[in-house]
Amino acid sequence: MIPARCVSSVHAISVITASLLLAACVTGSTGPSARAELRPTANHTAQGWVQFAQQGSTVRVTAEVRGLTPNAEHGFHVHEKGDCSAPDATSAAGHFNPTGQPHGHHGQPERHAGDMPSLKADAAGVARLNWQTDLLAVGSGPANVLGRGVIVHRDPDDYATQPTGNSGARVACGVVQAR
Repeated sequence: MIPARCVSSVHAISVITASLLLAACVTGSTGPSARAELRPTANHTAQGWVQFAQQGSTVRVTAEVRGLTPNAEHGFHVHEKGDCSAPDATSAAGHFNPTGQPHGHHGQPERHAGDMPSLKADAAGVARLNWQTDLLAVGSGPANVLGRGVIVHRDPDDYATQPTGNSGARVACGVVQAR
């Protein structure tokens, strides 16, 4: 259903502008967005994308990754550097942690800003994520994800081992860029 405030605005503007206005009203688009194209690291097949969309004081994170171990969990983190040049993606450095917190579960108040939920692959090795966080930002401030790396790991995050979560090898890497 299209909100009444949007419909009344449509009558006074062109068809193209009306389409854009309606799309923004219906989808709730609010702020800047960014995306990372995930590419496999050496000897791995995982690839996909992750999208970051600023929505007020929170960021909506959506992702799709293919080529994962079927029916398994895979650690998933924003990393400090947007550098995927090393064959094993160690060039992306450690987890993004602008506030100096310990590594932790994505639902706990004390954690790295880059600590996200593990990806859960289905029987075909495809994982999808739709999650919201208040520890990241798109475009400004110390929690800005632009230019950071996103890593998919081989193993699940144990949310306890410091500072990495014991997630194993890095199977995919991408650099977050403005859209």
